[in-house]
Amino acid sequence: MIAHILVVDDDPIQRRLLKNAVERYGHAAHLAENGLVALEFLKRTANDINVIVLDLMMPEMDGLTFLGAIRELGIDIPVIVQTGQGSIESVVQAMRAGAFDFVVKPVSPERIGTSIANALKLDQKESRSRTSRRQRAGAVGFGDIVSASPDMLRVIDLAQRAAHSNIPVVLEGESGVGKEMIARAIQSNGDRAGKPFITVNCGAIPHNLVESILFGHEKGAFTGATERHTGKFVEADGGTLFLDEIGDLPLEVQVKLLRAVQQGEIETVGAARVQKVNVRLISATNKDLIEEVRAGRFREDLYYRLNVFPITIPALRRRKEDIPHLARVFAERFSVEQKLPRTLTVGAGALALLTAYDWPGNIRQLENAVFRAVVLSEGDELTEADFPQIAAQLPEFRTAELAATAVAPTPAAASEQAVREALAESPVFANSDSRMNAAKPDARAMLAAAYPSENVIVSTDEAGEVRKLADVEEELIRFALKFYRGQMSQVARKLGIGRSTLYRKLKDYGIDPDDPLKEAA
Repeated sequence: MIAHILVVDDDPIQRRLLKNAVERYGHAAHLAENGLVALEFLKRTANDINVIVLDLMMPEMDGLTFLGAIRELGIDIPVIVQTGQGSIESVVQAMRAGAFDFVVKPVSPERIGTSIANALKLDQKESRSRTSRRQRAGAVGFGDIVSASPDMLRVIDLAQRAAHSNIPVVLEGESGVGKEMIARAIQSNGDRAGKPFITVNCGAIPHNLVESILFGHEKGAFTGATERHTGKFVEADGGTLFLDEIGDLPLEVQVKLLRAVQQGEIETVGAARVQKVNVRLISATNKDLIEEVRAGRFREDLYYRLNVFPITIPALRRRKEDIPHLARVFAERFSVEQKLPRTLTVGAGALALLTAYDWPGNIRQLENAVFRAVVLSEGDELTEADFPQIAAQLPEFRTAELAATAVAPTPAAASEQAVREALAESPVFANSDSRMNAAKPDARAMLAAAYPSENVIVSTDEAGEVRKLADVEEELIRFALKFYRGQMSQVARKLGIGRSTLYRKLKDYGIDPDDPLKEAA
């Protein structure tokens, strides 16, 4: 079926490129040089257009005004907006105005083709049946990986190539980016599809049990070994063994793993002879393994044996264009799993909020946030109000919430201006509790409403003595990391120190830059 795509862009060269990209995927392209022309076109032929590709910066009528105009006319066509590099504010505004997706200029034909394909997937019944079939089958393919990001599409391409061989693969990336899903897709699309896929989290196993769990043990091999245990290598024989957080393996176990990789042999604890196994090994880590090698915590020979085909999976904050589609997919999936009478949609305001957030916990955190919202939602659409923990961490959304509740009589619902006045009289650096109480009567309540209690740094300890400067400095650095969501350049600039000084202080105080982000999540 041919889809009709309306391209709205004031740049004739960009219009021609988009037209070629649209027609490359078998769709029909209609062109408009600005929002006014496009609006008149839609008034005549709205029922014939399936998707709109919209530039945000145009003369006469810009993209945001155009979005508002078509919504007023009741035209409900998926809109893909184009934005420049780094203009996340424009993206948030477009999502609030109802945009379906966004692409970053310069956009490749593959990227626009993927976005159009996602916009055309409007048959929720068909999507539900696909989800049910996947759940019953239990297999994960590359088609199940939701992404429109060029970086992530490159990851998928590399993984597809790796699937056609038995080459050892190392998946690198932060926790929650989907390393196990990529590993399962590699298994499902290779010669070992349908064979065992065994997962081992090396960081979650006590060090004294790692060898036994991986390679097995004989009865009586050690105190407490009351029966024979088959190890994970034997369980995965003929299939794939996925070693998650491999950087946490003890050095003494790494020696045996090296032998298994080199010779396909394992030595069961307490056994008199070695055992042959045929296992495809896929490893994953959120650490820099070469740094672990330099520090003496990871064997260099094992590193080069495993790191034959490394694939680095980007963090979700590096591919924000995936967030809207991921949120919709999760909302649909959880609606089915929770047996809701209808599939919950994700509102424009919620999409703007989710896109603006940096997601330190990556896809896993986004998935959990949508799950919680679906379970607690009382309407047919997820809104900003269904994600209070996320909104509380974004100043622009927190400010909007304060402004919306300014009419309430309680101090906790004070307007932003009132909070600013309270802060002017009651600094965040309070010299003592008595000084805090000397401010306006409602100042503390307003502060408590606008900022969590951990954001107020007190200069005296419980005994009334002045705290050590180092303790106050450490607390301020932790607060700044959380407030600016781990953006090190901004943290250093706001603290008035250089980045090298900031990193040195982090090391001195033993601060993990990710800790405040985990707490915020």
